[in-house]
Amino acid sequence: MDSTRELERVRPARTSGGGRRSVGWVVMTVMAVGLALYSARYFSLNSSLFLPAQKAVYLAHLGPLLLHVGGGVVALALGPWQFARRIRSRHPRVHRWTGRIYLTAALTAGAGGLLLAPLSLGGPLAHGGFAALAILMLLTTARAYLAIRRGQIAVHRAWMTRSYALIFTAVTFRTWLGLAFLGLPYAQVYAVGAWVSWLINLYLAELLIARLNAGANRRSPAGGTG
Repeated sequence: MDSTRELERVRPARTSGGGRRSVGWVVMTVMAVGLALYSARYFSLNSSLFLPAQKAVYLAHLGPLLLHVGGGVVALALGPWQFARRIRSRHPRVHRWTGRIYLTAALTAGAGGLLLAPLSLGGPLAHGGFAALAILMLLTTARAYLAIRRGQIAVHRAWMTRSYALIFTAVTFRTWLGLAFLGLPYAQVYAVGAWVSWLINLYLAELLIARLNAGANRRSPAGGTG
Protein backbone atom coordinates (compact mmCIF):
# COMPACT_ATOMS: atom_id res chain seq x y z
CA MET A 1 0.00 0.00 0.00
CA ASP A 2 2.75 2.44 0.86
CA SER A 3 4.52 1.81 -2.44
CA THR A 4 1.22 2.26 -4.33
CA ARG A 5 0.57 5.62 -2.67
CA GLU A 6 4.13 6.71 -3.44
CA LEU A 7 3.72 5.76 -7.11
CA GLU A 8 0.48 7.71 -7.34
CA ARG A 9 2.14 10.70 -5.70
CA VAL A 10 4.96 10.97 -8.21
CA ARG A 11 2.97 9.97 -11.31
CA PRO A 12 1.59 13.46 -12.22
CA ALA A 13 5.06 15.04 -12.23
CA ARG A 14 6.43 12.20 -14.30
CA THR A 15 3.55 12.47 -16.79
CA SER A 16 4.10 16.20 -17.27
CA GLY A 17 7.85 15.80 -17.64
CA GLY A 18 7.35 12.77 -19.86
CA GLY A 19 5.16 14.80 -22.20
CA ARG A 20 7.83 17.45 -22.62
CA ARG A 21 10.48 14.79 -23.17
CA SER A 22 8.29 13.11 -25.79
CA VAL A 23 7.95 16.33 -27.78
CA GLY A 24 11.68 16.94 -27.53
CA TRP A 25 12.38 13.37 -28.63
CA VAL A 26 10.13 13.73 -31.69
CA VAL A 27 11.75 17.00 -32.74
CA MET A 28 15.24 15.56 -32.24
CA THR A 29 14.37 12.41 -34.18
CA VAL A 30 12.85 14.26 -37.13
CA MET A 31 15.88 16.55 -37.40
CA ALA A 32 18.34 13.66 -37.03
CA VAL A 33 16.68 11.31 -39.51
CA GLY A 34 16.11 14.14 -41.97
CA LEU A 35 19.76 15.15 -41.96
CA ALA A 36 20.88 11.51 -42.11
CA LEU A 37 18.82 10.99 -45.27
CA TYR A 38 20.16 14.19 -46.76
CA SER A 39 23.77 13.32 -45.89
CA ALA A 40 23.42 9.85 -47.39
CA ARG A 41 23.61 11.56 -50.79
CA TYR A 42 27.35 11.85 -50.28
CA PHE A 43 27.64 8.13 -51.01
CA SER A 44 26.98 8.98 -54.65
CA LEU A 45 30.31 10.88 -54.60
CA ASN A 46 28.66 13.59 -56.68
CA SER A 47 31.20 16.39 -56.52
CA SER A 48 28.46 19.04 -56.74
CA LEU A 49 27.45 18.12 -53.17
CA PHE A 50 30.77 19.39 -51.79
CA LEU A 51 31.73 22.98 -51.25
CA PRO A 52 34.17 24.05 -53.97
CA ALA A 53 37.01 24.46 -51.47
CA GLN A 54 36.40 20.96 -50.08
CA LYS A 55 35.78 19.03 -53.26
CA ALA A 56 39.30 18.11 -54.33
CA VAL A 57 40.55 17.38 -50.80
CA TYR A 58 37.66 15.18 -49.74
CA LEU A 59 37.48 13.25 -53.01
CA ALA A 60 41.21 12.56 -52.61
CA HIS A 61 40.55 11.05 -49.15
CA LEU A 62 37.57 8.82 -49.82
CA GLY A 63 38.44 6.28 -47.11
CA PRO A 64 38.12 8.65 -44.12
CA LEU A 65 35.22 10.44 -45.81
CA LEU A 66 33.18 7.26 -46.25
CA LEU A 67 33.98 6.14 -42.70
CA HIS A 68 32.83 9.46 -41.30
CA VAL A 69 29.73 9.84 -43.46
CA GLY A 70 28.74 6.18 -43.27
CA GLY A 71 29.13 5.89 -39.52
CA GLY A 72 27.63 9.32 -38.94
CA VAL A 73 24.50 8.67 -41.02
CA VAL A 74 23.77 5.38 -39.22
CA ALA A 75 24.52 6.71 -35.73
CA LEU A 76 22.57 9.93 -36.29
CA ALA A 77 19.46 8.10 -37.50
CA LEU A 78 19.64 5.22 -35.02
CA GLY A 79 20.63 7.11 -31.87
CA PRO A 80 17.22 8.53 -30.89
CA TRP A 81 15.68 5.07 -30.75
CA GLN A 82 18.13 4.11 -28.02
CA PHE A 83 16.36 6.60 -25.76
CA ALA A 84 12.83 5.33 -26.52
CA ARG A 85 11.64 3.91 -23.20
CA ARG A 86 8.97 1.74 -24.83
CA ILE A 87 11.53 -0.04 -26.99
CA ARG A 88 13.87 -0.56 -24.03
CA SER A 89 11.14 -2.06 -21.85
CA ARG A 90 9.07 -4.03 -24.37
CA HIS A 91 11.71 -5.02 -26.91
CA PRO A 92 15.02 -5.37 -25.05
CA ARG A 93 16.55 -7.53 -27.79
CA VAL A 94 15.86 -4.82 -30.39
CA HIS A 95 17.36 -2.26 -28.03
CA ARG A 96 20.51 -4.34 -27.57
CA TRP A 97 21.06 -4.98 -31.27
CA THR A 98 20.40 -1.41 -32.35
CA GLY A 99 22.71 -0.32 -29.55
CA ARG A 100 25.49 -2.49 -30.90
CA ILE A 101 25.01 -1.06 -34.38
CA TYR A 102 24.96 2.48 -32.97
CA LEU A 103 28.17 1.95 -30.99
CA THR A 104 29.96 0.57 -34.05
CA ALA A 105 28.69 3.40 -36.25
CA ALA A 106 29.61 6.11 -33.73
CA LEU A 107 33.14 4.74 -33.35
CA THR A 108 33.46 4.58 -37.14
CA ALA A 109 32.25 8.16 -37.51
CA GLY A 110 34.67 9.33 -34.83
CA ALA A 111 37.63 7.57 -36.45
CA GLY A 112 36.79 9.01 -39.87
CA GLY A 113 36.23 12.46 -38.37
CA LEU A 114 39.60 12.40 -36.64
CA LEU A 115 41.33 11.60 -39.94
CA LEU A 116 39.40 14.35 -41.73
CA ALA A 117 39.87 17.04 -39.08
CA PRO A 118 43.21 18.36 -40.44
CA LEU A 119 41.63 18.59 -43.91
CA SER A 120 38.62 20.69 -42.94
CA LEU A 121 37.90 24.28 -43.84
CA GLY A 122 38.43 27.05 -41.30
CA GLY A 123 42.12 26.67 -40.59
CA PRO A 124 43.73 25.56 -37.31
CA LEU A 125 40.80 26.70 -35.17
CA ALA A 126 38.37 24.46 -37.05
CA HIS A 127 40.89 21.62 -37.23
CA GLY A 128 41.22 21.64 -33.45
CA GLY A 129 37.46 21.80 -32.89
CA PHE A 130 36.71 18.88 -35.18
CA ALA A 131 39.60 16.83 -33.77
CA ALA A 132 38.38 17.43 -30.22
CA LEU A 133 34.86 16.44 -31.27
CA ALA A 134 36.10 13.21 -32.85
CA ILE A 135 38.23 12.27 -29.84
CA LEU A 136 35.39 12.90 -27.40
CA MET A 137 33.04 10.94 -29.64
CA LEU A 138 35.38 7.96 -29.49
CA LEU A 139 35.89 8.26 -25.72
CA THR A 140 32.24 8.71 -24.74
CA THR A 141 31.09 5.88 -27.01
CA ALA A 142 33.78 3.54 -25.70
CA ARG A 143 32.86 4.48 -22.13
CA ALA A 144 29.19 3.71 -22.83
CA TYR A 145 30.17 0.29 -24.15
CA LEU A 146 32.36 -0.51 -21.15
CA ALA A 147 29.62 0.54 -18.75
CA ILE A 148 26.99 -1.76 -20.25
CA ARG A 149 29.46 -4.63 -20.34
CA ARG A 150 29.88 -4.15 -16.59
CA GLY A 151 26.13 -3.99 -16.02
CA GLN A 152 26.22 -0.30 -15.05
CA ILE A 153 22.94 0.68 -16.68
CA ALA A 154 22.63 4.22 -15.31
CA VAL A 155 26.26 4.97 -16.15
CA HIS A 156 25.74 3.50 -19.62
CA ARG A 157 22.74 5.75 -20.27
CA ALA A 158 24.66 8.83 -19.17
CA TRP A 159 27.57 8.10 -21.49
CA MET A 160 25.22 7.21 -24.35
CA THR A 161 23.56 10.59 -23.84
CA ARG A 162 26.95 12.30 -24.14
CA SER A 163 27.88 10.20 -27.15
CA TYR A 164 24.70 11.04 -29.03
CA ALA A 165 24.94 14.70 -28.08
CA LEU A 166 28.26 14.73 -29.91
CA ILE A 167 26.83 12.83 -32.89
CA PHE A 168 23.97 15.36 -33.02
CA THR A 169 26.58 18.05 -33.68
CA ALA A 170 25.92 17.22 -37.35
CA VAL A 171 22.58 19.00 -36.88
CA THR A 172 23.64 21.88 -34.63
CA PHE A 173 26.71 22.66 -36.73
CA ARG A 174 24.61 23.11 -39.86
CA THR A 175 22.14 25.21 -37.89
CA TRP A 176 25.04 27.33 -36.67
CA LEU A 177 26.21 27.87 -40.24
CA GLY A 178 22.93 29.69 -40.83
CA LEU A 179 24.57 32.69 -39.13
CA ALA A 180 26.50 33.21 -42.35
CA PHE A 181 23.24 34.25 -43.99
CA LEU A 182 23.11 37.18 -41.57
CA GLY A 183 26.14 38.65 -43.29
CA LEU A 184 28.82 37.24 -41.00
CA PRO A 185 32.02 35.95 -42.66
CA TYR A 186 31.49 32.31 -43.59
CA ALA A 187 35.04 31.21 -42.74
CA GLN A 188 34.77 32.65 -39.23
CA VAL A 189 31.30 31.21 -38.64
CA TYR A 190 32.58 27.81 -39.80
CA ALA A 191 35.67 27.84 -37.58
CA VAL A 192 33.85 29.00 -34.44
CA GLY A 193 31.05 26.52 -35.12
CA ALA A 194 33.56 23.68 -35.09
CA TRP A 195 33.77 24.28 -31.33
CA VAL A 196 30.52 25.93 -30.28
CA SER A 197 28.16 23.43 -31.92
CA TRP A 198 29.37 20.43 -29.91
CA LEU A 199 30.05 22.39 -26.72
CA ILE A 200 26.40 23.49 -26.66
CA ASN A 201 25.23 19.92 -27.18
CA LEU A 202 27.49 18.54 -24.47
CA TYR A 203 26.35 21.22 -22.02
CA LEU A 204 22.69 20.39 -22.67
CA ALA A 205 23.48 16.69 -22.29
CA GLU A 206 24.98 17.32 -18.85
CA LEU A 207 21.88 19.27 -17.81
CA LEU A 208 19.68 16.39 -18.94
CA ILE A 209 21.81 13.79 -17.15
CA ALA A 210 21.72 15.84 -13.94
CA ARG A 211 17.93 16.18 -14.19
CA LEU A 212 17.42 12.47 -14.77
CA ASN A 213 19.73 11.63 -11.87
CA ALA A 214 17.81 14.00 -9.61
CA GLY A 215 14.54 12.33 -10.65
CA ALA A 216 16.00 8.90 -9.94
CA ASN A 217 17.10 10.07 -6.49
CA ARG A 218 13.61 11.32 -5.68
CA ARG A 219 12.02 8.03 -6.75
CA SER A 220 14.51 5.92 -4.79
CA PRO A 221 13.08 4.79 -1.43
CA ALA A 222 16.44 5.49 0.19
CA GLY A 223 16.84 8.82 -1.58
CA GLY A 224 19.93 7.59 -3.42
CA THR A 225 20.88 6.12 -6.74
CA GLY A 226 21.09 2.57 -5.41
